[in-house]
Amino acid sequence: MLAGCTPDTGVSRNTPYGADSHGQGVDGMTVGHRLMAAGEPELALKAYLRGAGEVGIDADVLSSIGSANLALGRLGQAEKILRRALELDPNFIPALNNLGVVLMEQDNYGEARVMFQRAFALDSGETDSIRENLMLAIARSEASVYDASQEQEKGGFRLVRQEKGKFVLLSDL
Repeated sequence: MLAGCTPDTGVSRNTPYGADSHGQGVDGMTVGHRLMAAGEPELALKAYLRGAGEVGIDADVLSSIGSANLALGRLGQAEKILRRALELDPNFIPALNNLGVVLMEQDNYGEARVMFQRAFALDSGETDSIRENLMLAIARSEASVYDASQEQEKGGFRLVRQEKGKFVLLSDL
């Protein structure tokens, strides 16, 4: 008889206080992006995997999962997933940039440079971080062409490359 006197709010007795059981939750991809911005890549990875179940597998989902793995230091997994994202969409700029970062971390400067160049071209040079990544990859790829074992150390002098086209002669004095 008392049940008839209480208003029907639509909330069951087992629903936590303050939870709206009729409301829509935020999708996993949005949650993952927010967690990555907050510096929580492990939780973001779980949210991205949930998002993959909600929206399916596409280049954006794979790129996000790869980015989370990159942030966690799982370079091999990140590379594999980002390459898969680029198979689905070869012009997906975030995947190109993040794969370039993975390759830079693995000291593969030449291929990283190619990835950054593609991302920079597709982005029309609008994103500062891609431009900076490209400049770093160019500098490192050109520096790796110079072989230090070919140095001639006659008289205690060494030729050291500082940046593109600039060298400094150092002595042991």
